[in-house]
Amino acid sequence: MCYSGVCMELGERLSRDLDGNFMELVTLHQDLVFGVALRVVRRPADAEDVAQEAFVRAYRALSRYPAERVRELKLRPWLARIALNQARNWLRGRPTDAELDQAAESRAVVGNEPVRLAVRREERRFWQALLDELPPRYRLPVALRHVEGLSYAELAQTLERPVGTVKSDVHRGVRLLRAAYERAEQNNRQREAV
Repeated sequence: MCYSGVCMELGERLSRDLDGNFMELVTLHQDLVFGVALRVVRRPADAEDVAQEAFVRAYRALSRYPAERVRELKLRPWLARIALNQARNWLRGRPTDAELDQAAESRAVVGNEPVRLAVRREERRFWQALLDELPPRYRLPVALRHVEGLSYAELAQTLERPVGTVKSDVHRGVRLLRAAYERAEQNNRQREAV
């Protein structure tokens, strides 16, 4: 996780030597950028392309910015916003019906036995289906907050909404997600009772 002190330090280093420190930026934030892209494009291979292009755009932007602006950047929400915009652009004219399994399996710890992997895959499908049921207004904020780990301030900056609005959207989205989970569990219990 990137803490503000580390990010500020990285921003300072990027302002002095972009080429020498850019790989650290990529290493620190590649999971976030990929995760944001995946939430929008829904295909792991496409999300990888989007993430790569997002980092290319970030590099180009950083190379044009004055050093002072680079030092002051809040890197996590700035990169998340670039990834979000790139993913939205990517979607124009592309299909969106894909599973998240490939991405989850590529991140899976080596050595998982097949049964545990199958259970985890089924749980991911279950939670992804519940998340997909959320209205679009709540889906992305909930995923970015609770799956990708953005703070409310970072989320507000990424989505270009006030902090109070994103807090409200996340809270309502989580409440809807909880209600959907409870309904699904009740339906499972009823099926098992029959």
